[in-house]
Amino acid sequence: MPKSKRDKKVSLTQTRKKGLELKQTLIEKIRESADQYARIYTFSVHNMRNVQLKDIRQEWSHSRFFFGKNKVMQLALGRTADEEYRENLHKLTQSLQGQTGLLFTNSTEKEVLDYFDELYIPDYARSGATATQTVVLEQGPLPDFDFSMEPQLRQLGLPTQNKNGKIHLLWDHTVCEKDQVLNPEQCRILKLFGHKMSEFHITIEGMWNNSGKWKKFDARPEHIVPGKVKVKPKKDKSKKDTEEKERVENEEEDSDEEIEDS
Repeated sequence: MPKSKRDKKVSLTQTRKKGLELKQTLIEKIRESADQYARIYTFSVHNMRNVQLKDIRQEWSHSRFFFGKNKVMQLALGRTADEEYRENLHKLTQSLQGQTGLLFTNSTEKEVLDYFDELYIPDYARSGATATQTVVLEQGPLPDFDFSMEPQLRQLGLPTQNKNGKIHLLWDHTVCEKDQVLNPEQCRILKLFGHKMSEFHITIEGMWNNSGKWKKFDARPEHIVPGKVKVKPKKDKSKKDTEEKERVENEEEDSDEEIEDS
């Protein structure tokens, strides 16, 4: 006899929500770190990439990072002078807004600033990012692209044509202007031509030490890039490598970029 669609099993047991427990555990870890390390640095992240942040965590394995839970971090250290876990920590938590985090470490101010001021990791720009340069593709043959890609390049808006089995760019083409918000097609073109416009960077905003002193740093030096560049064609070694690379990056874009602690 076929089973009725109305015949559904309903469990009457209750499961305990773990959200509150996880937050309480995180608060305890943050406070333990405040007692363990001599200094706490606040930082902001630009062009967030999980892979790069994980690499930095490994390189700074002697320290501890907390990122992505601003309200929990504020609650752990104290939002006001009356609530603060240790002296003047409420001044630190006031700067936790947006993509910010905490670095607990025994490293000196000079060591931390020297490292992160030089840390700029290039990556492909994503849709919605702001162009940091005007990018122009030069007119002429595109020998690194298979002729079968010509329809795809035309679909992206490039003035291309197949001539004797080779793709030619009929005239110079401006992919994007500086300060323009990039769309998916522009990002795709930049990626096909191997131009990494985005830069993953961490800016150190301030420092608290275990003597109770809070110091907010002046604006850090910016990484200067050329205002306009001409890009020549470049592609991955094989179509298979390109497809695999896109698949991995698409999975990373869709994943949750919120990381709590390490």
